[in-house]
Amino acid sequence: MSDRAHKHNFHTHTFRCKHAEGDVADYCAFAVENGMETLGFSDHTALPDDRWQQVRMGYDELDGYIDAIDRARIDFPDLVILKGMECEYVPRLDSYYAEELLGERGFDYLVGASHFFLDSNDEWQGSYGGTRDAKSLREYTDYTIRMMETGYFDFIAHPDLFGNCYAQWDDDVAACSRDLLTAAHELDIGMEINALGLRKQAYKKAGNPYPLYPWIPFWEIAAEVDAPVIVNSDAHRPKDLQARTADAYAIRDDLGLKNMDIASIGRRHQTDDMRAKSEGTHG
Repeated sequence: MSDRAHKHNFHTHTFRCKHAEGDVADYCAFAVENGMETLGFSDHTALPDDRWQQVRMGYDELDGYIDAIDRARIDFPDLVILKGMECEYVPRLDSYYAEELLGERGFDYLVGASHFFLDSNDEWQGSYGGTRDAKSLREYTDYTIRMMETGYFDFIAHPDLFGNCYAQWDDDVAACSRDLLTAAHELDIGMEINALGLRKQAYKKAGNPYPLYPWIPFWEIAAEVDAPVIVNSDAHRPKDLQARTADAYAIRDDLGLKNMDIASIGRRHQTDDMRAKSEGTHG
C-alpha cells in the first residue's frame, strides 16, 4: 500500500462537538509530525436553531471554529487545511448550507451524514436506533438520497451507519444499499469507508447482534455499481488521524472499489476566481 494512503483525511472533529478531544492546532501538529499533506476539518455542524446540541457545537461557537482553522493555515503553512462541516440536511434551513456556510463564511466543503433522518411523517429519527426495520431503513435511504441531490455535499460519511442497529443482511437492506450507491454513482458523490467504524468493531461487546460498519456486503454492491469511495479516519482525537486507516484502505483495495477524486474536495463549490486563487496558494 502506498504511503500516500495515509496522507489525507477529510473527516476530523474538535472538542466543540462535545464527544471529541483537541482543537484544530492539535490535529495539525500530529498531521505534520506524521507526514500528512491534507487535513480537512468537518466538525458536526452548528445549526442556527441550535438543535441536537448534545452532539455538536452551538451556533455561537461557529466563529471560534472558523478562526481556529484560519489561524492554523498560517501556523502550519506546509499542510493543506480545508474548512468543512459534517451535516445533516434540514430542508427548512436550506439557505444556511448554500448561502451562509458555502457562501459568505467560505467553507470549502460539506460532508453529508444521516445521524438523524426524516421519516415518512416528516419527523426526525435517530439513525443509531431508528433503522431497525424495512420501513425505517427505506426512510433513511430516501432521506440520504434527498441530501445527496442538493449538491451541497462532497461525500457521505459512513453511509452504512445502519449496521449499528439492523442485524441481518436481507433483501431489504440490499435493495436500500443498491439505491444509495447507485445514486452516488449517478451524482458522483463519494461514499466513505469509515475507519472509526473499524475501531468500534475492535471493541464490540460479546452478545451485540449488530454488524456495525463498515458492513462488507454494502461495499460489495459499491463495487458492482462503480460508486466512488473515499477512506477517512473520522478522527475524534489527534492520534486517531491514521488509526485503522490501513484496514479501511484494504477494504477498498480488496474489493477493487473506485476512488473518489479527492482533489475535487474544496473545489466543487468554488467560483473560477476562487479556484484560481486556491491553485496559486497550494499549487
